[in-house]
Amino acid sequence: MHVLVIDGHPDQGRLTSFLLDQYAASLNAAAHIERIALRDLVFDPNLRHGYGAEQAWEPDLQRVAASIDACDHLVIGFPMWWGSEPTLVKGLLDRTLLPGFAFQYHKTDPFWDRLLAGRSADMIVTMDTPPWYLSLIYGDPISKRWRKQIFGFCGFKPVRILRLGPTRRGAAAKQMPDWKKRIARMAASSVSLRRGDKQTATQGRINFADSASERPS
Repeated sequence: MHVLVIDGHPDQGRLTSFLLDQYAASLNAAAHIERIALRDLVFDPNLRHGYGAEQAWEPDLQRVAASIDACDHLVIGFPMWWGSEPTLVKGLLDRTLLPGFAFQYHKTDPFWDRLLAGRSADMIVTMDTPPWYLSLIYGDPISKRWRKQIFGFCGFKPVRILRLGPTRRGAAAKQMPDWKKRIARMAASSVSLRRGDKQTATQGRINFADSASERPS
């Protein structure tokens, strides 16, 4: 199993990296682990023309796209800031999950092909907000968006999300033993997740020029 681990924190040596270390250490020994830290990449996070014109991938984005394509299981970790992911993570989504690569709309109906099907995903999100409060008061929009509008939209299934918080005022240290156990269980069980057929999904890929003409938004 090819596991791609993406560190979405813009700074090094932070809690996100530590938790992803715990995840990687708990993976099945037979897993091939590839790690990418977005802070080490050089790319423009702005999709400057929407889908109206091609914006060529920088070498680092070419590598990330190839790794996403090759993986069986994707793991991403980042802190939740203002209810969302950091800029680098959002920029990665905008620049790589493009029509023709991650999804493709049908020409004769409002539906689409999920071109990254056959892959599963785990997400670790740290936050100052207590997870129960995030769900009760805000409705947990970050989990809903990532599960349905990002991963699910492109075909990742199943998608599991671990929300860890609060982190400030020593709360992370107090909860760390439990967090480590939860992360270890998530990682160890990733090998048994049921995934679809990657080859079938990618048969729907077309070139960017064709896909851009269909959605100039």
